Amino acid sequence: MKWLSRVVGLSMCASAKYSSRGPALIPRMKTKHRIYYIALFSVVLLGLIATGMFQFWPHSIESSADWSVDKRSVHDAPLVRLPVSSPIPERGDLSCRMHTCFDVYRCGYNPKNRIKVYIYPLQRYVDEVGVAISSTGLSREYNDLLSAISDSDFYTDDVTRACLFVPSIDVLNQNSLRIRETAQALALLARWDRGMNHLLFNMLPGGPPDYNTALDVPRDRALLAGGGFSTWTYRQGYDVSIPVYSPLSAELELPERQPGPRHYFVLSSQTAIHREYRAELEQLKAENGEAVLLLDRCSNLSQGVASTRKRCHKGQVYEYPQILQESSFCVVLRGARLGQAALSDVLQAGCVPVIVADSYILPFSEVLDWKRASVVIPEDKLPEMYTILKSIPQRQVEEMQRQARWFWEASLSLSSMKAIGMTTLQIINDRIYPYAARTYEQWNNPPVVKWSSVNSPLFLPLIPPRAPGFTAVVLTYDRVESLFRVITEISKVPSLAKLLVVWNNQNKSPPEESLWPKIAMPLKVVRTKENKLSNRFFPYDEIETEAVLAIDDDIIMLTSDELQFGYEVWREFPDRLVGYPGRLHLWDHEMGKWKYESEWTNEVSMVLTGAAFYHKYFNYLYTYKMPGDIKNWVDNHMNCEDIAMNFLVANITGKAPIKVTPRKKFKCPECTAIDGLSLDQTHMVERSECINKFASVFGTMPLKVVEHRADPVLYKDDFPEKLKSFPNIGSL
Repeated sequence: MKWLSRVVGLSMCASAKYSSRGPALIPRMKTKHRIYYIALFSVVLLGLIATGMFQFWPHSIESSADWSVDKRSVHDAPLVRLPVSSPIPERGDLSCRMHTCFDVYRCGYNPKNRIKVYIYPLQRYVDEVGVAISSTGLSREYNDLLSAISDSDFYTDDVTRACLFVPSIDVLNQNSLRIRETAQALALLARWDRGMNHLLFNMLPGGPPDYNTALDVPRDRALLAGGGFSTWTYRQGYDVSIPVYSPLSAELELPERQPGPRHYFVLSSQTAIHREYRAELEQLKAENGEAVLLLDRCSNLSQGVASTRKRCHKGQVYEYPQILQESSFCVVLRGARLGQAALSDVLQAGCVPVIVADSYILPFSEVLDWKRASVVIPEDKLPEMYTILKSIPQRQVEEMQRQARWFWEASLSLSSMKAIGMTTLQIINDRIYPYAARTYEQWNNPPVVKWSSVNSPLFLPLIPPRAPGFTAVVLTYDRVESLFRVITEISKVPSLAKLLVVWNNQNKSPPEESLWPKIAMPLKVVRTKENKLSNRFFPYDEIETEAVLAIDDDIIMLTSDELQFGYEVWREFPDRLVGYPGRLHLWDHEMGKWKYESEWTNEVSMVLTGAAFYHKYFNYLYTYKMPGDIKNWVDNHMNCEDIAMNFLVANITGKAPIKVTPRKKFKCPECTAIDGLSLDQTHMVERSECINKFASVFGTMPLKVVEHRADPVLYKDDFPEKLKSFPNIGSL
């Protein structure tokens, strides 16, 4: 215990020194100890700095963002050896649906309503003796697909945030796979969990002799994006049907060709057609002559010429796929597999595909409306194909040609591995976040106009602000004197913001600028390329206000009070047509059809757009969304554009127009029968024809009948005029 007493003695001594003379100086540390502590402190400091940089410096762990073939190849990937005893997943469960085999809780809620996709790190899988599970490794097509995903907003390199998992195992082409070993490799994936929330891409399923229409690799509950599904193997609402990628279409960009008649009516360009089908096509060729072109593989090409880009008929060589643009319809026949790469070539050419493949699930049919772009014919109806196609009106053929090209070139389409991958993920995303899903129109309608710049009046505030006012759009041809009077009268309306004159005469120039009336508001003249009544409803860029007043160049009888009051009523009801003279549609029981009525009655179902307020949103609908051929009908008949607009607005809103003020008709005392379209003897008959035509196209009668109109407060009251807001409201 000597060491303890010595310590106590030292403590007492130190205490004595402290109490008598204050704190004692600490002896200087020996040099070797000082160096040791300095070194230790430096190591700790450097460790803290390194840890901070690692935590806060941008980085990624196990990132799969770079999937370039040049920088990341299978040969550089880690080797994984599969024991013979490795587990094998169960075969695909045909009963799987999103609510039974997919864990949506992995996806959770996020403000962007977008799933997160994780790509497994690239690895080389071999069996116990070192033989790879695939004869091709990572194909360029699958590499492009993974690269597209990793570059997209769907991608995450954080496996804990992932909603969907994509293996880096390439199963696009079943011909290159060893089925058992590929299944074992899938089962070894870290997050496999019986395939839950895993997505596999396969374009060439099955193999000889039966060629199954879905991937033969056992895959448990994994989703399958497949390129040859039949109605027997496709799990509706779970799997995604994708196109078979065509390298030819990706390598060669065909210029867009305008819809219309082509040199050939029907064309067949596939080379590996079953002999029975080819015999039936040859019979069609014999019966219909030059209208049918039947191509086959070339046997007379010079050495070194690529045969994949050539097709032949009786020794004549055609460039492929360019020849597809010379036909209205192009046959896409099934081969050993249902899905055919020729479909992509046909769509790019703007040729209407004729699908002859019983039970085939068309690509992305969950969202794409193939009835608008293709014709599906049962295999046993192939001999009747020509007759069936001839029964389709030319106008409809042109619409289908346009739609076929749109399916090809759309941002989410069939044109590349990137597009195919992004469309697949978008479809799955829409299932998980249905409230934020893309609409039918977004999937199927070409974006002719940027709708984002236009507000729908159905979702406006109850009363639009008064400040912006309205834009008056005056349709004119050559009645200059009357036009100038209309401009002068409209300029007196307090809420007028701009006046736009639509000059519909291509044979005569508008008057010189010095001759136009001098008004305080901006005046703009737009010259049209064709004399069409529909030009009055075109969404001109010059229309900057929400409210539009459509008015003819001979409507000189409306007072400024009437026009201002009409605008005030529209502000209360921005989703309605607000006009002056009202008209009615009636059912003629004797004739069994609709009738147009202009006599004074207690009911109104239409207002004339010779002077009417409406929201500019309906200009876009009229120009780009009008059903069927109604717009062409109006332009060809030079009549009924106002009835068409009434039909359109009523069909969209389910509401009747609003008639304002007592005025029953537009009376132009200076107009002659030659000047006025509505004075023609056949006018009423044509108006009735229009109503029946439009009702047929819409498939219903959307017009609503009402028995009221809007008049100003105090309009009929016996008060001094100066107390009334709108004293000059006009007469019948």
